[in-house]
Amino acid sequence: MAQKTDFQLRVYCYLDRMQSEVAAFVGTITQGDLPVEGMASLYVEMSPGNEVFRTVDIAVKATEAKPGAQVVEREFGMFEVHSLNQAAVLESGQIVLDRLGLVKEDRIKPTVYSSNLITRVDPYQAQLLNRWRRGSMLVAGETLFVLEVAPAAYIMLAANEAEKKSNVKIIHIASVGRFGRMWMSGTEAEMITARDAAIQAMENVEGIAGK
Repeated sequence: MAQKTDFQLRVYCYLDRMQSEVAAFVGTITQGDLPVEGMASLYVEMSPGNEVFRTVDIAVKATEAKPGAQVVEREFGMFEVHSLNQAAVLESGQIVLDRLGLVKEDRIKPTVYSSNLITRVDPYQAQLLNRWRRGSMLVAGETLFVLEVAPAAYIMLAANEAEKKSNVKIIHIASVGRFGRMWMSGTEAEMITARDAAIQAMENVEGIAGK
């Protein structure tokens, strides 16, 4: 069993019900089992990154929850599991925590590093962003909401909670690495509501101060 001094639980992030835009976007990037709207989802990020292989094995053997992502990048590892059965996802996560000798409050509390609203997006900026986005098209004249948080995988919770509260178009989400980033668009009023919901979701997560 890994000791707490050896293992860092960076993110333990539960989505009770994946919203339509979030689920559709995840479907464009996942290399594992495809999620659909309405599924519960759990994101876990850790260090050292190679620990992800062992924890994914624990998670998928425990319940019917299916793995959608298993990623190891330069510093951290991250995995995601999902199911239409919320209890299965919660049980899978709890078994992982139990095997590691941790509780979810051992996770790092997210920090919002940047939050910006860009009103009346210029056509040329919209075209530049559209060239590499994996989600919806950004249309000139819309308001663009940009959010940056750490640890990275918390950006999925921010996006999902924003979509619960507002009519949004997800342009792109980056949930792996040192920082998580998302771009979403809509009317100015919609993006103000989305911003407030995303930031409140980050503030509501209990955890330890990040390093």
